[in-house]
Amino acid sequence: MSTRTIKKYPNRRLYDTELSHYITVSELRQLIVEGEEFMVIDVASGDNITRGVLLQIINEQESSGQPLFTTEILTNLIRFYGGTTQKMFTDYLERSLGLFVEQQQAYQDRLADFLGQTSVGTMSEMARRNLEVWQDVQDNFLRSAGLVKSADHPRTKRSSKAPKKPTQD
Repeated sequence: MSTRTIKKYPNRRLYDTELSHYITVSELRQLIVEGEEFMVIDVASGDNITRGVLLQIINEQESSGQPLFTTEILTNLIRFYGGTTQKMFTDYLERSLGLFVEQQQAYQDRLADFLGQTSVGTMSEMARRNLEVWQDVQDNFLRSAGLVKSADHPRTKRSSKAPKKPTQD
């Protein structure tokens, strides 16, 4: 799949070179939702301004409706800029979001398979495994950032076996 080129003109209009017509920021957002790969090029300078346009889309989304980022999240994001842990935090966010997307896809796939079944145990097991993976990601980030020492946060050995049910006498 090739990367679609969107040109941004000085009049702030976006031109989709694949469709050969102007598009709106909302239509660009829809391309993102649909998984379309693209880059935005400033016609005047030739610079790749994709990040700036993506930030503009996020800003518009945050300004209307239910925001994704709380004030606390945004404050903490700002604190990581320029710090010694910025690169590590960026890697952590990328991995966390990647893991989240994978888990959502796995959840949707398993839910589709599960619809004909009545067992809640399968869903509970998947939720338990997802929680373990997420906890491992968080633990690794906190230890590598020096925020938690290994001794301060003892890790319990996780078993893939379900706990035994108590027997009744």
